[in-house]
Amino acid sequence: MREHASEKLIRLVAPLRDDDVLSLRAGDRVLISGQLIGARDAAHRRLVSLIEAGESLPFDPQGQVIYYAGPAPARPGSVMGPAAPTTALRMDAYAPALMAQGVKGMIGKGNRGPEVRAALQEYGCVYFAGIGGASVLLSKPVVSVETICYEDLGTEAIRRMTVEDFPVVVANDAHGRDIYESAREYYARVIASM
Repeated sequence: MREHASEKLIRLVAPLRDDDVLSLRAGDRVLISGQLIGARDAAHRRLVSLIEAGESLPFDPQGQVIYYAGPAPARPGSVMGPAAPTTALRMDAYAPALMAQGVKGMIGKGNRGPEVRAALQEYGCVYFAGIGGASVLLSKPVVSVETICYEDLGTEAIRRMTVEDFPVVVANDAHGRDIYESAREYYARVIASM
């Protein structure tokens, strides 16, 4: 097990493959290119309702990375308005059901609950931490945006975003490592040694 994450940037193309996910470790810095699915709370409720009813999802979930964001309206000349990650705990009730359908990654801010951390290991998935408070900067790697469904939800509609070098950090890997937990332990040791 690595004590510290690699200093190099890891480049991935989404949708992700199993070997992409299994190679990642908590703390790794990653640039994602390819497709992200933008969805927040209201959309997650509808997606899980479809799963519970045995119906198909409005996108192919295999290998997808879901970005917990609802962009603001785009300014003239912009592909997308500002879109920072929202608090991931709000999606914890829905995340395991989507992982069971083939979703391989999620991007949000903040830590995840124990059920989601267990599901990441069970389904071979990864949780990436996005950069909170940097919504304008995070809209810059977005090359194109397409609304897939649920337009009635406004900014919370489900969108397919094509991105180039979208910056994230692996917060929870598929092996049970948690950057938030290891950071608390590290700083506790630092403080204890003072």
